[in-house]
Amino acid sequence: MSGTSVLAAPAKLVIGGERLESANGERRDIISPATGARIADVPEGTTADADAAIAAAKAAFPAWSALSGRERARILNNVARLLGERRDIISPATGAKIADVPEGTIADADAAIAAAKAAFPEWSALPGRERSRILNRVAQLIRERLEDFAQAETEDVGKPILFTRMIDVPTAIEQFEYFAALAQTLDGSVRETPLDALSLVRREPLGVVAAITPFNFPIILSASKLAPALAAGNTVVHKPAEDTPLSAFLLAEALADAGIPKGVVNLITGPGAELGNHIVAHPDVAAVAFTGSTAVGRHIASVAGANLKPVMTELGGDGANIVFADADIDQAVGAIINAFVYNTGQFCMSGTRLLVERPIHDTIVGILSGAVPHVPLGSPSDPSTVIGPLVSEKQRQRVQRLVEQAVADGGTIATGGAPLDRDGGYYYPPTIITGVPNHSEAVQEEIFGPVLTVQAFDTEAEAIELANSTRYGLAAGVQTSDIAKALRVTKQLKAGVQWVNGWAMLDPSVPFGGYKDSGLGRESGPEALLNYTRAKSVTISVPPAPAS
Repeated sequence: MSGTSVLAAPAKLVIGGERLESANGERRDIISPATGARIADVPEGTTADADAAIAAAKAAFPAWSALSGRERARILNNVARLLGERRDIISPATGAKIADVPEGTIADADAAIAAAKAAFPEWSALPGRERSRILNRVAQLIRERLEDFAQAETEDVGKPILFTRMIDVPTAIEQFEYFAALAQTLDGSVRETPLDALSLVRREPLGVVAAITPFNFPIILSASKLAPALAAGNTVVHKPAEDTPLSAFLLAEALADAGIPKGVVNLITGPGAELGNHIVAHPDVAAVAFTGSTAVGRHIASVAGANLKPVMTELGGDGANIVFADADIDQAVGAIINAFVYNTGQFCMSGTRLLVERPIHDTIVGILSGAVPHVPLGSPSDPSTVIGPLVSEKQRQRVQRLVEQAVADGGTIATGGAPLDRDGGYYYPPTIITGVPNHSEAVQEEIFGPVLTVQAFDTEAEAIELANSTRYGLAAGVQTSDIAKALRVTKQLKAGVQWVNGWAMLDPSVPFGGYKDSGLGRESGPEALLNYTRAKSVTISVPPAPAS
């Protein structure tokens, strides 16, 4: 025989967990189709070997079938880890592969959690001023690499480059800068009591935080979790959405280059349900910060609750945008369009429910129907594009199903209403549906696409009732020239984030979060740090002065 084997060790049969030669000791040469040369030799199995393999499999069946699904998953994940599996990342704009990333396993998740736990004592003991310097350096590195981050976000998510350059990456920078500043102000308080004692209240970090982020705003929502968690002294295991992880890798590089100690931030990519469940339930994870669907958030909260660990969830939304007859029409139209087409409607604070006072209903619908078809839709890499593709064909099909259901429920399509065939991407035009009854699924549920349902109202009380009629309570808007009315209405709306005469006016200093099924806790602002710290009270006895 000639040629060199490509195998690191001689190939053997595997029977009953043992590596064996064939029963007769014979081997077969494996020949390269490209060169005709021998590249390896393998055992030539016999019928006796086959019988032995079948007997071993039969004997192993009771023990293997009795294992829990979780145990079998753990074993198969370890096999995948040894094989070094990777996941293809697909462009929403073209349907073509743009990258591949490691497919993390449960063993990888355990290693990430162990690294974060080991790094916690040193990082949490670091003075807030030192953590602040590092976070400011992270912000500076993202700024220097802004174009790399913007391009990654555009290719991965299908976001127009116009917005990733102007909004997404700059917002991430602002998050790190804001919480870098707050890292220096993390102090406790002294409480006066009638006791002969002094009571101190300290704010302390929680430990290892699991940050689980969604597909629609990868860099912004990664920053909005990592920045406050790190500022407070926690360590992090970051699990980005399995289909849009590219900017998370760039962020991990920036964190390392900024001087974050090893183990403080750990990145793991892979299947959301399997890895997410394991990470959330892990006893060494002290808290969970999650953004995603209400259904998944509810499950995560139940798993975290069973383990008595805090969970912060920013979940679904179905924002109502109320337009009163006294509104500035031009300003209101701009706010309406921004509220439902930005990010191709794929954002939890999307204003997909338009409530219009009846005297101006037809006017508003007419203006919108004429305007939205002219909003630039196309390749996300084109700087003039405002509306890019949806993230996947699955999401496009869901949007189309909800549009068809709205029509079946009695709605009328004023514009749009059907998928677009363009460059192999997952495009859907901005769509307006009038006359949709309030019970329709398109009104009551989150659409996550560029679709606007329009309902008329006659009184202020009716508008408030309609706005509050869904299970969500994240965002809402009021368009009116009457400031007293605006204050009166916003007080009664059950939504955590509201805007008057605009939409999506956000800043890192302002808390963000919802009511009802839109989640628990708040991101941004000093309120966010309450999610990532716990209070410790220390009361010191101070005996009264002796009598003179």
